[in-house]
Amino acid sequence: MKRVVLAGATGIAVGLAASVAFVGLPVAGAADSDTYRQLNLFGEIFETVRAQYVEQVDDARLIEAAVNGMLTSLDPHSSYLSPKNFRDMQVQTRGEFGGLGIEVTMENGLVKVVAPIDDTPASRADIRPGDLVTQIDGEPVLGLTLREAVEKMRGPVDTDITLTIQREGVDEPFNVTLTRAVIEIRAVRARVENDVAVIRVTTFNEHTTENLHAAVNDLKGQIGEKLAGFILDLRNNPGGLLNEAVSVSDTFLERGEIVSTRGRDPKDTERYSATAGDMADGKPIIVLINGGSASASEIVAGALQDHRRAIVLGTQSFGKGSVQTIMPLGGRGALRLTTSRYYTPSGRSIQAKGITPDIEVAQARLEPLEQRGGISEGDLRGHLSNPSDGKGQDEAGTPQASGERSSDYQLNYALDLIRGLTIMEQARATQ
Repeated sequence: MKRVVLAGATGIAVGLAASVAFVGLPVAGAADSDTYRQLNLFGEIFETVRAQYVEQVDDARLIEAAVNGMLTSLDPHSSYLSPKNFRDMQVQTRGEFGGLGIEVTMENGLVKVVAPIDDTPASRADIRPGDLVTQIDGEPVLGLTLREAVEKMRGPVDTDITLTIQREGVDEPFNVTLTRAVIEIRAVRARVENDVAVIRVTTFNEHTTENLHAAVNDLKGQIGEKLAGFILDLRNNPGGLLNEAVSVSDTFLERGEIVSTRGRDPKDTERYSATAGDMADGKPIIVLINGGSASASEIVAGALQDHRRAIVLGTQSFGKGSVQTIMPLGGRGALRLTTSRYYTPSGRSIQAKGITPDIEVAQARLEPLEQRGGISEGDLRGHLSNPSDGKGQDEAGTPQASGERSSDYQLNYALDLIRGLTIMEQARATQ
């Protein structure tokens, strides 16, 4: 058997997935007599339900529900993947899938939006991080599992679906009608803002690093010697593949550790290090983050911040510092299990805390200024605790960047800062 190690975004994607590394499955230890008694209890309850429940039940459905109940009691990210959901996850990591284009999780029985994905039905409909989905096509979400809710949101391309949204700051729930589409993720978008290279990374799938390298080379060619620096926009990026997060960080680092993962057994600690070569040629870098920046995004931001290679600007990130391992079950789906936490180069665990920006800049709105609208890992029921002392700051939810200088306050701030750093560097060079 093989397993796939994930450092993906939280919850389930109408959305995304995770990371790639294959090793053998662990062997379960011998159960003691008390454990066998508990298993006998499960068998007794199972048989009683089969025989006496008011309606006939499907055995496979009962067992799958029991397995999911066991896993979801551990933390919000461990779960069982049915064969169909496992295939869907594999498709998602390749960067193309059907759906609405939102990363979601379950909280208090309702579906919560972690982040919309750029250029998808969800982003075009102004679905925002922190939105609660209370009904799907008029049917209440309460009582559904996360996977059941996701299945209802998926469907044939070009068919409509109506979501009832409850949003903080809005008195009454409102309906949003979206048309399902094939979601083709463009992992990297790039443009020139005068003398600054702006690169937006929307997800960490199999194509992210190659697309990033192509974008960096193209931007350097366009701007030439006047290049002032780079802005790496990771806002509302819910994460993805661990190896892609490592290679994206390596793109801008010459040496040193990028991230480490530490499981229950100290022997399982893995460290990922940078190789020589900084594609930005030492130019200033600003990384933009917000409450929708999770997991793999936090690996990149934390690595560049700890090595002082970049200034991190924006608001507190989501705080998902755990790693999930996908363990295929021989044609019977897969087990998604939290197996370790990841740590930044300085040894910080950001689990339930997030990355604190070097410069905190809230996103301006035309409506009342930012309020606590987004969710964080620490808000999720059953989240893993952070082994270090202290607490992270609260995060003010931010809207998705429009890319227009006149309306994107955080980007404007970063552009001005890059140019200020360039002026200071030029002044030092002439002294």
